[in-house]
Amino acid sequence: MSATVSFKVPSPNGPQPVTVSYARVGRGEPLLLLHGIGHHRQAWDPVVDLLAADRDVIAVDLPGFGASPALPDGLAYDLPTTNTVLGALCEALELDRPHVAGNSLGGLLALELGRARLVRSVTALSPAGFWSPAERRYAFGVLLTMRHIARRLPLPLVEQLSRTAAGRTALTSTIYARPARRSPEAVVAETLALARATGFEQTLRSGATVRFVEDVPQVPVTVAWGTRDMILVRRQGVRAKQIVPRARLVRLPGCGHCPMNDDPALVARVILDGSR
Repeated sequence: MSATVSFKVPSPNGPQPVTVSYARVGRGEPLLLLHGIGHHRQAWDPVVDLLAADRDVIAVDLPGFGASPALPDGLAYDLPTTNTVLGALCEALELDRPHVAGNSLGGLLALELGRARLVRSVTALSPAGFWSPAERRYAFGVLLTMRHIARRLPLPLVEQLSRTAAGRTALTSTIYARPARRSPEAVVAETLALARATGFEQTLRSGATVRFVEDVPQVPVTVAWGTRDMILVRRQGVRAKQIVPRARLVRLPGCGHCPMNDDPALVARVILDGSR
């Protein structure tokens, strides 16, 4: 069941209100789930029930994405601000150093939370930030093209395409290795989420200078990469292991950039193992 929580975040203009939409289910130690740019919390739906058997799962829509409103004026979509927002969110939900798992942008944010010691473990699935300049330009080009297409497609056409495996492949094969497995309803919803994401451009702009170059000490880290990731190529996982040498590096065979849908059982096991 979805809910919202509001809290204040410091800004140059004084404390600003931020509202975040989230869904919470399960029991056990808390586990925060963070999606990628242009996505929404429903990206985690294929694994939520598997995780909820052993964890108190909180899947959030990042500000400016999904059902969460945009950040107020005076708050930037950069890493320090997002770290502050997520820290305040945990405080508002009374989460005492939760485990965190993130995908793409969410993986980068999860690692940042780990570096700030705001979480007790990190699982990062194809995290952003380990790219070379050329790899970043390529990834941003793909993302901008996806956004442009999503905004131009009429809703009736999206709904029509989603009804066939070939149509779902046309819409989502960039992020899923097995796009036909995605439900028609999910494909329509995430296409709309990408088209309507108010934080997309500002988040992408703030990422232009981001590179993750520091270790994450004193927090267990798992980095997992799909072997068929078409946005952030898997050699970036080797780079991540060099930067965070104590991290557990896991290969996700046959999975794309958003592996939760391609192999839910494997991804759930990786997250549960990484959050012991």
